[in-house]
Amino acid sequence: MEGDIFQRSVVFVLHHDADGAHGVVLNKPLETDLTPVLPDWQPYVSEPAQLFQGGPVGLDSAMGLASVPGQTQTAGVVSLFGSIGVVDLDHAPEVLAQHVASLRVFAGYAGWSAGQLEEELSADAWYVVEAEVGDVFTPCPEELWQSVLARQRGRLSWVARFPDDPTMN
Repeated sequence: MEGDIFQRSVVFVLHHDADGAHGVVLNKPLETDLTPVLPDWQPYVSEPAQLFQGGPVGLDSAMGLASVPGQTQTAGVVSLFGSIGVVDLDHAPEVLAQHVASLRVFAGYAGWSAGQLEEELSADAWYVVEAEVGDVFTPCPEELWQSVLARQRGRLSWVARFPDDPTMN
């Protein structure tokens, strides 16, 4: 997966079943903020306050992920994992912002057809590790790939220190 959006990417899988899977790339911030696409949401996004490229599919669409403290259900947020939920970006941001601790917005998503992700996993194209809530909202996305691998045991912690181009080692 060299030279594309998936190179050294951390993908948070949102849904996976027999029909396929989809998720968002957590560590690819774009060089723009939300002002051109969702200006009302810009004041509420977590640092770095940028739009992130969630994947190569549906780049003309946006998806928000938020952290909702406690066990409360919040209108405009569908719970996914722990305190993380998908945000309805058509909801009034000033109302929703009162209930969320962190917010990140993604342009596009990563998608796999039925069986495609399983084939890639069988080919060892991905490392599968447990997600942590902090991964989604890290203030240092450029360090996320390395930090996620470094906290693993065994071989994966070693991979975290592997150079971008091992032939230059």
